[in-house]
Amino acid sequence: MSAISVGQAAVLGVVEGVTEFLPVSSTGHLKITEGLMGIPVGDASVVGFTAVIQVGAIAAVLVYFFKDIVRIVSAWGRGLANREERYHHDYKFAWWVIYATIPIVVVGLAAKPLIEGTLASLWVVAGSLIVGSALMWAADQMGRHKRGEDDTGLKDAMLVGCSQILALLFPGFSRSGATMSTALILDLDRVAATRLSFFLGIPALTGAGLYELKDAIGAGVDPLPLVVGTAVSFVVAYASIAWLLKFVARHSFNAFVLYRIVIGVLLFGLLGTGVLAA
Repeated sequence: MSAISVGQAAVLGVVEGVTEFLPVSSTGHLKITEGLMGIPVGDASVVGFTAVIQVGAIAAVLVYFFKDIVRIVSAWGRGLANREERYHHDYKFAWWVIYATIPIVVVGLAAKPLIEGTLASLWVVAGSLIVGSALMWAADQMGRHKRGEDDTGLKDAMLVGCSQILALLFPGFSRSGATMSTALILDLDRVAATRLSFFLGIPALTGAGLYELKDAIGAGVDPLPLVVGTAVSFVVAYASIAWLLKFVARHSFNAFVLYRIVIGVLLFGLLGTGVLAA
């Protein structure tokens, strides 16, 4: 019997779609929403469900950046066949994404019991929201915003890719928040930092969703809620991506910093008063 109804799946799909790529922690918001709806956060089927509906958000990235992805993959394919093509930035970038994904895969597999156990607590989410806000604010102030996407290198990709581990271990920290903050510290401008976060998230989040799919079905998640949640997250995430790229071109990350602090403090209050169970 599924722990999530179709209606709840639609709500969670909206939450996932809105928050996956905004630097506010989709995992944290999903856990809070599940708790408020009385869904057992630690249930295996619920853990699997939340991982799978991320695929809808990733599909939105694939569609939104389809031309860029085709260009990069094509350059990678040409480089494999022709040595002269290997000097092209897109060929190198494709390898950088692959290399930068390896650390989070290794840590994700090694620390899976811990991630789904002790670190899944809403107390951790609340603390990570606030600590991550401090990092984001500091990064936005420190960064000189002088480097564009074409100025990125292997070092940038590896450091930004490894920063995803923070969000993996500490739900609430935000994968996009960690990657964008790291990119800003490396002096990338906000648009370049955001786009790099998107591209590095594609293999990591897709792999996580596919890995959890069998467990989600095996744990008793009905196919219909999965389909509904994934479809809703796709539509909402596509709109969210378009909005975010326009927003960061003209604004700082301060609005996200303040929002995260408010949500973190509110969550501490809900947990402290027993409204939500950790």
